[in-house]
Amino acid sequence: MQYFIEVVLPLAVAKTFTYQVSETEFNYIQTGMRVAVPFGKTKIYTALVLEKHNKPPLLYTAKEIHQILDEKPIVNNLQIKHWQWIATYYMCSLGEVFRAALPSAFVLESETLISSKSKVIDSVQLKDDEYLIIEALEAQSSLTVAEIIKILGKKTVFPVINKLIAKGAISLHEEIKEVYKPKLTRYIKLQDEFLQQDQLTQLLEVLSRAKKQRELVLHYFQLQAQEKNPISVKQLLETSGVSSGVLKPLLGKEIFVEYYINHDRVSFEKEENANFQLSASQAKALASIENNFKNVDVNLLHGVTASGKTEIYIKLIEHYIKTNKQVLFLLPEIALTEQLVQRLTAYFGNEVAVFHSKYSNNERVEVWNQVLENSEKAKVVIGVRSALFLPFSNLGLIVIDEEHEATYKQQEPAPRYHARDAAIVLAKQHQAKVLLGSATPSLESFYNTTIHKYGITTLTERYGNVVLPEIVLVDLKDKYFRKKMTGHFSNVLLENITAEIEKGKQVILFQNRRGFSLFLECTTCGHVPHCPNCDVSLTYYKLRNQLKCHYCGHTIAKPTHCHNCNSVEINTKGFGTEQIEIELQALFPKIKIGRMDQDTTRGKFGFEKIIDAFKNKEYDILVGTQMLAKGLHFDNVSLVGILNADNLLNQPHFKAYERAYQMMTQVAGRAGRKNEKGKVVIQTYNPYHTTIQQVVDNDYLAMYKEQIYERNNFKYPPFYRLIRITIKHRDFEHLKNASLWLYNVLKQSLNVPILGPEEPMISRIRNQYIRTILIKIPTQTHLGNTKLTITKVLTSFEAIAQYKSVKITSNVDVN
Repeated sequence: MQYFIEVVLPLAVAKTFTYQVSETEFNYIQTGMRVAVPFGKTKIYTALVLEKHNKPPLLYTAKEIHQILDEKPIVNNLQIKHWQWIATYYMCSLGEVFRAALPSAFVLESETLISSKSKVIDSVQLKDDEYLIIEALEAQSSLTVAEIIKILGKKTVFPVINKLIAKGAISLHEEIKEVYKPKLTRYIKLQDEFLQQDQLTQLLEVLSRAKKQRELVLHYFQLQAQEKNPISVKQLLETSGVSSGVLKPLLGKEIFVEYYINHDRVSFEKEENANFQLSASQAKALASIENNFKNVDVNLLHGVTASGKTEIYIKLIEHYIKTNKQVLFLLPEIALTEQLVQRLTAYFGNEVAVFHSKYSNNERVEVWNQVLENSEKAKVVIGVRSALFLPFSNLGLIVIDEEHEATYKQQEPAPRYHARDAAIVLAKQHQAKVLLGSATPSLESFYNTTIHKYGITTLTERYGNVVLPEIVLVDLKDKYFRKKMTGHFSNVLLENITAEIEKGKQVILFQNRRGFSLFLECTTCGHVPHCPNCDVSLTYYKLRNQLKCHYCGHTIAKPTHCHNCNSVEINTKGFGTEQIEIELQALFPKIKIGRMDQDTTRGKFGFEKIIDAFKNKEYDILVGTQMLAKGLHFDNVSLVGILNADNLLNQPHFKAYERAYQMMTQVAGRAGRKNEKGKVVIQTYNPYHTTIQQVVDNDYLAMYKEQIYERNNFKYPPFYRLIRITIKHRDFEHLKNASLWLYNVLKQSLNVPILGPEEPMISRIRNQYIRTILIKIPTQTHLGNTKLTITKVLTSFEAIAQYKSVKITSNVDVN
């Protein structure tokens, strides 16, 4: 009898693959284990076992696996089921979901090793570079490509390697390398014999001449008396103030013995005074949520900004932890995790684990293993959308905070999933409950409450009866006409900033553009420097004195003259956070100004440093982009300024007004969160715009009714589901023909509205021209059958020889 396993590879291929195993391996292997398998001529990949069977493949001969990588499964059946749903619903391959789901330390790829053949080569035949490689291989059995790059001191080493292969001097083979290494902490203890009094006295006499060594031994005893825990080498050296050179001879003489303990890279401490009581309205809301969960699996908590939603989350989480369930807490931004981690760890201590991309590979593997083992250290997992893929086995509750945020939708690469929707499906598989929280819910979620698909709980007052901030509108047309503008600041905003700073308060200023200005323009001929690879103008950064493309990263130095007419009259147009920061430094030279955008928050602790510095009053004013709008809590902020509300409204997107309302309301919600009433100044050219008036009145229902009416009229979600097909190619005419062919076949095959093929706002990125086709599927039409038809059309498109070089991506539930 033959034995086979069905595996998925971390590649964008639609099907799974069958590999042959021995009977012993067949009995040992379990679903959810990783195996290293050969694929193609030379490559070895990490594959995940989906099932075991005895049916050989019909179209190819099954290869044997390379090796088994796990002793026990690292992925459970519920996860595989959820991944299969994501692959089907979001029209991507299971391999793409597998690659996105596992920390990269788990998805090992082979490394090419170069080793010498036994054939003797005359060194006269070898060039200098070739000789250096052969000489290095005489000293060690094999070399990696990276090591050869170091030896030759250049990056183009493949021509040299190919020549040596042709001469029969070397051979290549592939090897799988394990990336994850457990964190081992070095500890120290005194040899057991010296714990006896007479031996210790003798030891101290021997060390009487080596004064520092003697002091180190005495300091060890002092530490041991104070601490019950083992003593690490780092702790001993830091507290004694001596160097490792003093410790080394003591280890050599075997007076001290060193040993290693495996430690978690991330751990948290519980605070003693973290307990709190819910207010009457919070307690009522919590009771409402628990009551709604008896009838529905999903509940929306619609509470105004600063109404104390986090405290309700904590009490609800506590209830589920007591029943020995796991809890997943999803957030839209890494920036938000820092403040929330502080609040939850203060309450739950080391029962909280954090999972996001700013954590290292090793830290993410540790969290994965803790969740897999249902460890006490991962009862509550806080993370961004990727935390959905963790190996939960006993999930009781999923909390999705700021559920309206667009960042919950993955854009590139596949799978292009929406974390909120995928989390609701995951909860259903685990028979768990979902709590959505927001001050400005998405139209789709609120619509689901009106048709009783979700429950709803409302919180209409701020915590501690703090009043909602006063909102002041500033008409920019009028201010420019009356010459009451200084740079991009109206006199009203400047007067308010000055007044609040004098009171010792802090200010947040919001501008949803980074950089110094949007572009440079020649005032003589109107020429604007564009990116050579993308159809977009270059953004100007004053501090770096350069122009940069935000799509491909292309940069050039700031031109001294126009590239078109050689004029030196070049002006900046538009403004970003960097320009606001520079203007503020000129207006308020004595105060400290911070900036929070994508350019200033790079690195693991980028967000944390800025948030902590602002919280600790190291900055008086914080300028930022949309990162500032997402649930951050600062007690001392009394004024928020929105420098230009119009660029939020004037976006070519069906959700533009909804998002503008959400963004302005959320930014405004950062003001006056404790004790005193805050103030919000909104600068706009259109103060009577309906959406701006709805923000001033804090009237979510009016915005909802207006937008839901428009959505129904123009066939958009929640009444229609959208699938956007993006077609890309380097040749414009070829792309035009391909997109028209695809549009015509889709139009014939589907009885639903189809728009396109059209050029998006930015029609070329990284030298690839772009066309899009938008398919609108009514909610009453069977979605699965429609997707099946689309998939068949795309498969037939890919089979046409002339269109094989055209790249196609599908985006389901376009956000």
